[in-house]
Amino acid sequence: MIKALLLLYFIWGFNWIVMKLSTAFFPPVLFVSYRAVLGALVLLAVCAWRHLLIPKKKYWPWIFLSGMTQVVLNNAAMQIGIVSLSAGLVAVLNYTMPVFMAILAHFFLNERLTRRKVLGIATAMAGLCLLMNVHFDANFQAICIVLLGALGWAIAGVILKLKLTACDVLQCTAWQMAIGAVVLFLWAEGSGQTTVIWTPMSIAALLYNGLLAAAAGFFLWNYILQHMEAAKAGVAVLVVPVIGVLGGVLCLGEVLTWNIALGMVLILLGVASIVYKKQA
Repeated sequence: MIKALLLLYFIWGFNWIVMKLSTAFFPPVLFVSYRAVLGALVLLAVCAWRHLLIPKKKYWPWIFLSGMTQVVLNNAAMQIGIVSLSAGLVAVLNYTMPVFMAILAHFFLNERLTRRKVLGIATAMAGLCLLMNVHFDANFQAICIVLLGALGWAIAGVILKLKLTACDVLQCTAWQMAIGAVVLFLWAEGSGQTTVIWTPMSIAALLYNGLLAAAAGFFLWNYILQHMEAAKAGVAVLVVPVIGVLGGVLCLGEVLTWNIALGMVLILLGVASIVYKKQA
């Protein structure tokens, strides 16, 4: 499980750098739709090769619902929010997912919301705000929309834990991505923003997002969810922004300020207090 988490941290963390570079070549909505389409095609091809292309009928409603909440709602909310909010605030709001996940897991998955979990989540979220240098003097409606997307991500995780643990994880991820890809592609086409600057850099960014961030990343996320408490998995993923910001410092020459350093420490402390605490 630790290996899966570390691999996910690297893939999604480095993708923050790739996403920053991709904005010079792609309209945001079109880029996330291309990413989802490419990821879905790769995963479906692997499922076909394994002769596990079509899930059992009983799983379809839950795959559809989790695909709409995790892939479509979450991405749509972020893209709407980024119009009037800073990228840092959108990232923080999107990564409130662990808060929603812990609350939902308490009521639906019998995962007690203990004092230690609350303290760990609060510490990690405070660190995330420092890491992104967030100021909450922004469009309240847009904030609510991005929070709704984070809630959708959490709901998808709970659905997977409740209804899809017996479904093959690769098969489940493939069809979640495929359903999301169709909706996002139609949305992108309807937006009218379809101009792309095709260069070796833009192609590399798209391939990284489709093959690794989308296909491999969401497969790893679903695998981790199937084998770890939902609340713990949600908090554990907060290390991703740390890797992303640190990657920006190392690869893009961004400045490592005191609030970034302190934010990283608080996030790691919050995650460690929940995920890695030894049982009595």
